[in-house]
Amino acid sequence: MDAFAVWSLMMAAESVHGGLRSLLLEPRVGSFHSRQIGAIAGSLIVLGIAWLLIDWISAKDTRTLCPVGTMWSALTLSFEFGSGRLGLGYSWERILEDYDVSKGGLLLFGVFFMSISPIAASLLRRRRRRQ
Repeated sequence: MDAFAVWSLMMAAESVHGGLRSLLLEPRVGSFHSRQIGAIAGSLIVLGIAWLLIDWISAKDTRTLCPVGTMWSALTLSFEFGSGRLGLGYSWERILEDYDVSKGGLLLFGVFFMSISPIAASLLRRRRRRQ
């Protein structure tokens, strides 16, 4: 399984996560707070999928895992902006709100976490094997 296929699975899981978050959490805590919670939960989903599938990616060391994380982040930003703007019809203001740390947006941290998740997953896998 290659890095793009793993990323595609991540986006499928994140899409399901986003739908469930909107249905179940948003009515209780509001849209913005549910998106904040979702950024944290989404990061954990990404790490979980990366941890499960990192051995199937041909990248094995930091030198080759860094570009995977960069690719995942770039693809995720394209997916987020494209689906937000074109698929869901959100305004640019609404989309960028989730990335504005000064206003409590956490997706910038989520994208950073996405970029380091291949390395983190690989390190966690190695640590588990040694135990």
